[in-house]
Amino acid sequence: MNGSSKQLIDSMDGTPIAIWRTGSGPPLVLVHGMIADHSTTWRLVLPELSRWFTVYAMDRRGRGGSGNAPEYELRHEAEDVAAVVDTVRAPVCLLGHSFGGLCALEATLLTEGIERLIVYEGVFLRGADFLSETLISTIEDLLGAGRTEDALVFFLREGADLTEPEIELLRSNPDAWQLRLDNAWTIPREWGVQRRYEFEEHRFRNMRAPTLLLVGSESPSRVLRAAHAVARALPDARVSEMAGQEHIAMYTAPDLFVEEVVRFAGRWEA
Repeated sequence: MNGSSKQLIDSMDGTPIAIWRTGSGPPLVLVHGMIADHSTTWRLVLPELSRWFTVYAMDRRGRGGSGNAPEYELRHEAEDVAAVVDTVRAPVCLLGHSFGGLCALEATLLTEGIERLIVYEGVFLRGADFLSETLISTIEDLLGAGRTEDALVFFLREGADLTEPEIELLRSNPDAWQLRLDNAWTIPREWGVQRRYEFEEHRFRNMRAPTLLLVGSESPSRVLRAAHAVARALPDARVSEMAGQEHIAMYTAPDLFVEEVVRFAGRWEA
């Protein structure tokens, strides 16, 4: 990030988590999804977001500037996000993409610092409904055979539901593609967590943060159904479908993506 400052904080289990701060305005914390880090997911939208917000873009554990730990559980990821939020020391708008959205939702149970929450296609009622053991074992087999790029492409097609043009769009940036290849080893552990996850409405009964469930209008129907189901279950939530988009609108329609974020965070009049 140009003009950004880096900070390292310790999560609850002592794992160092890296944060890059840029921009000015009310705080916006960004949580990237799988096989990514802060520099890949947000690179096209960060300049505009930084005009409206002080952006805190974190690297999730196991990649980028952050550390790792032998034990891996979703609660550690949620603790990482909560630690970043608490470091800001002001009510934040928290935005999570894909698996990062699940980490962000879980973090709402651990900190009082989240004023608003945006989840972009990150939460399913039952992860096992769409992630079979076969999908995970296929990834493990490909990685074990040293076929990292095949594993990555398989994940993008079968897990992220990306189209061939979208995969080629990601591949068009060699540095970002290499970073995804370097992070491919994290897919089995995060898919495993996601597969075991069950959304339990009662856990979020006292959630106070207004929540926006972002989805692409062209995403698979199961994604749309899940977003609407989660929105109905949360105390104060709504769904916004981005016209013509799927899972990576921050690349395919960055202006539209920024508009959704800024509008919900209260920086533009609806």
